[in-house]
Amino acid sequence: MKKKLSFWQIWNMSFGFLGIQFGFALQNANVSRIFETLGADIDKIPILWIAAPVTGLIIQPIIGHMSDKTWTRLGRRRPYFLTGAILSSLALMVMPNSPYLWVAAGMLWIMDASINISMEPFRAFVGDMLPSEQRTNGFAMQSFFIGTGAVIASGLPYIMTNWFGIANTAPEGTIPDSVKYSFYIGAVVFLLAVIWTVASSKEYSPEELERMSEKSDTLNDEDSKQYNKEIKSKNYFINGSVWTLTGLAVSAYFYFGLNLTDYGVYVLFVGCAIFGLLQIIAGLLLQTSLNQNGFVEVITDLYKMPKSMKQLAFVQFFSWFALFAMWIYTTPAVTHHIYGATDPSTDLYNKGADWVGVLMAVYNGFAAIMAFVIMWIAKLTSRKTVHLISLMIGGLSLLSFFYIKNPNLLLVSELGIGLAWASILAMPYAILAGSLPAKKMGVYMGIFNFFIVIPQITAAAILGFIVKNMFANNAIYALIVGGVSMMLAGILVLFVEDKN
Repeated sequence: MKKKLSFWQIWNMSFGFLGIQFGFALQNANVSRIFETLGADIDKIPILWIAAPVTGLIIQPIIGHMSDKTWTRLGRRRPYFLTGAILSSLALMVMPNSPYLWVAAGMLWIMDASINISMEPFRAFVGDMLPSEQRTNGFAMQSFFIGTGAVIASGLPYIMTNWFGIANTAPEGTIPDSVKYSFYIGAVVFLLAVIWTVASSKEYSPEELERMSEKSDTLNDEDSKQYNKEIKSKNYFINGSVWTLTGLAVSAYFYFGLNLTDYGVYVLFVGCAIFGLLQIIAGLLLQTSLNQNGFVEVITDLYKMPKSMKQLAFVQFFSWFALFAMWIYTTPAVTHHIYGATDPSTDLYNKGADWVGVLMAVYNGFAAIMAFVIMWIAKLTSRKTVHLISLMIGGLSLLSFFYIKNPNLLLVSELGIGLAWASILAMPYAILAGSLPAKKMGVYMGIFNFFIVIPQITAAAILGFIVKNMFANNAIYALIVGGVSMMLAGILVLFVEDKN
């Protein structure tokens, strides 16, 4: 049985998330601003963001599977923490110096891949190291550091300008110095925070984890044998064919029937076709001697998801669709709808963009505080109750952006979003970890990320089309769509089974 860890041990093992979120928050608060500065149109911004979720979809299950199989002098998960931190820090240095829009889009891809290399093993690390009764505490501690890191990182351009007098504007097509210096600081913090966790934490060896989880893993192996009897390669062919034909047929209809030039939609449905092809390939490999490989294992594990994980998938989809809509469109929504500024080179636009950084700092700061509050409330009620209430309040807060005209009042809305964010970062993982076998913790945490990145890909694929064709490029309506989506996620929490 896993021993309970002290407060400071949980603190140290979670501290690296301070750095991860530093990079993530700088990305969320400033990338749309960088894209607009380099000449991107409002309706093209979502497709430029597509790199981030696509990267997560590919990287996280691979890293999860690899870390499940890894054991080095640094441990099981820690080598990935460190590798991702080094790569992310380099990307943060380069991103704000992008001379062209395509360079910035490429750097977003590299930066997000690097962040994912660090982030996924951190989730599995909590499942590895903590007993069931401490997992909520572990994920809440991660939420605290996520919020704390994001508070500082989101507000850095504002701090640079208003506290240190660093230029907030620049010639057309040039990133302001306040943004550049913020990214440089983020690179240093990211690396140092992860090094702290790597140096101050230990890991159970694979043998120790197997002894402590012998019963649950044995049951899982029996389930696997039964599964392999019931699920044959033909299932992969059938399901893969459905996904492939549907994706290709819809893409062909949009291209030849509607002559649609919004390429984001094609990304979504071509992605469906590719997912189908991957299943067909897995089916072919199952019929050969090549069936014992990581690719087939990941596809097979996807089919064998625990019941709670399947139920949480729907909650995650609508939660993260809402979040991605917020991250993409808060800057143009606030600058255009509330400040009345549409030119990225003007002082008024950059003042509004800086205020968005402050707003994101507020919701992240409140999330850091609420991470401990929701942990306490969950003990008194349940994790489901906490998540339901938090998502409903977060959805209403996003809807309020449409009606508020005073930028200062948006601070109140950010408190509700912060509550939802704290819960999204902790409760689904705490519920999920109890249903996963120790030997598959990494790969299942990676697969669970599918239900974070698929809604982001969906948002990036269709929000540009919706905002352009239904709302005349009025970005504020994307936040309304996000609010409704988050409230729907709250309702779906009622159908989730939470048990170990």
